[in-house]
Amino acid sequence: MIEIRRINPEEATAAKRVIYRVAHEIFSDPRPLEESIAYHESRAELKDMDDIQRNYFENGGIFLVMLDDDEPICTGAIRKLENDICELKRLWLLTPYHGNGLGYRMLQELFSIAREKGYKRIRLETDAVYQSRALDFYRRVGFYQIPRYTDRTDETAMEMLL
Repeated sequence: MIEIRRINPEEATAAKRVIYRVAHEIFSDPRPLEESIAYHESRAELKDMDDIQRNYFENGGIFLVMLDDDEPICTGAIRKLENDICELKRLWLLTPYHGNGLGYRMLQELFSIAREKGYKRIRLETDAVYQSRALDFYRRVGFYQIPRYTDRTDETAMEMLL
């Protein structure tokens, strides 16, 4: 059975593994998965997830996990950027679950929480080359491209009115 719920901080490692598994596939990492995970962990690329409490729950946001029979299959989060603007972070769904509306379901849950928290707009950044499917998905649900709002020059910035 599929369920979405607030992540427990001790589940961060399992949530990271979901992200690393999907990234390994979409970025066509030639290394074995475990080697790839060790490399990216050494670079602290998901360091925000090392303290989910501080970076999400105490920063005007939420971090959710989607489970299939208690196994994490999807992650998604929002956090505060400005008073009425939040940022969508860490929306990753295991590839075998694509095309079943589960990513959309997670996104709608995050939109609902963002609205409850009083946010008027939501932003995100994604890699337009490797994550073109994600970019198309975001456009379909109403995101539009905006100028970059961080110093990550390899990312495409998008925004949507809530």
